[in-house]
Amino acid sequence: MSESPLSNTLLFEPIKVGHATLSNRIVYCPTTRFRAASEHPHVPNAPRHIPSDLMQDYYVDRAQYPGTLLVTEATLISDRAGGYDGCPKISTAEEVRGWKKIVDSVHERGSLLSCQLWFLGRVGFPHILKSRGLDLLAPSAIYEDDIKRKMAEKAGMKLRAVTEEEIKDIIYHDYTIAAKNAMEAGFDYIELHGAHGYFIDQFLHECSNQRTDKYGGSIENRCRFVLELIDHLIEVVGADRLAIRLSPWAEVQGIEEDGNPIPTFSYLLDQLQRRANSGKELAYVSVVEPRVQGTVTADINSMKGDNKFVEQVWKGTILRAGNYTYDAPEFKSIREDVANGRTLVGFSRFFTSNPDFVYKLKNNPKSLVRYDRKTFYEAHNWGYNTYVNHGEDNTFEEHVEKKRYPKIITNRDAANL
Repeated sequence: MSESPLSNTLLFEPIKVGHATLSNRIVYCPTTRFRAASEHPHVPNAPRHIPSDLMQDYYVDRAQYPGTLLVTEATLISDRAGGYDGCPKISTAEEVRGWKKIVDSVHERGSLLSCQLWFLGRVGFPHILKSRGLDLLAPSAIYEDDIKRKMAEKAGMKLRAVTEEEIKDIIYHDYTIAAKNAMEAGFDYIELHGAHGYFIDQFLHECSNQRTDKYGGSIENRCRFVLELIDHLIEVVGADRLAIRLSPWAEVQGIEEDGNPIPTFSYLLDQLQRRANSGKELAYVSVVEPRVQGTVTADINSMKGDNKFVEQVWKGTILRAGNYTYDAPEFKSIREDVANGRTLVGFSRFFTSNPDFVYKLKNNPKSLVRYDRKTFYEAHNWGYNTYVNHGEDNTFEEHVEKKRYPKIITNRDAANL
């Protein structure tokens, strides 16, 4: 076995990230799976938002290299933040207990976990919100597309702009409870999902934010919501436990801009840097590379721009994701990116198909197992837990696993919740 050309680089040197120190600079980044357990296992069609044993097994398998940071799948902060079923939430005692089992198990392996907090906004499914007596909210009453508009009209649940009073309540109630719950569950960090056309990202773009109050119009106003949220959560959990994910170039879920996104995101990053300069530096800023357009990967030669501006403005730790799969197994771009001493490199796809990914990247990248992307967004995502470590036999059979799925997804302690 030949030694990896990355084994003696900064990639495997410790790095302080916020309040904690990682043993290496490889991070597992979020992929949403929709495998949460039913809140009432014996009630048909009950909401499914409790972290499940299937999720626990998945994260524990990928925490096996001590000192590695894993970022969870997107996790709803509250009922009104939702509009999807089957994804985890962190607003109730039952959900906190479910997450704590996962966090404790990851910590037992010596690794760390960041909880990605999620508010869907206009992309939530109207019929799900209506069934729970909730409104379909967004910065402005602008649908992501005609399909969602027709869905909302059919459900009798038209999209409406969130009020200023509701914005305050979302910050000081929904996000606050979720952040405190994440700390109670033992998470090392919380990461705000500010990317890919969800609620925070909807505020940042002119195409989805046409408000005429202090939260819309100018760049400063469009960034006001997320900055107010960050300022408040710094007081709740501490800046060194707080992070945010951004996707400046992602044109997904109705986000399409004629102009250049750099002025908006440079302003936002500059504001975060000003806070860092005053002693309130976020643990990290996660940025999605332009190659990633939601669930689609753009051709490397057709990308509109790049994220070089990010490290020119933000001087803290950067987590970069979405740019490292194309040159596997050589991963030449990693060496260049970590050279500045403050960059973390994020993986999802290869981490999915290789539970022992960090070990393989250090010792033998050529042993990496290719992922089967078509299984990523299937109804049951059964394939996520069927990948094994190098040298182990994969004894899973698809028809058997799919049959087991309804039993596995039910939390072992569901009867006691």
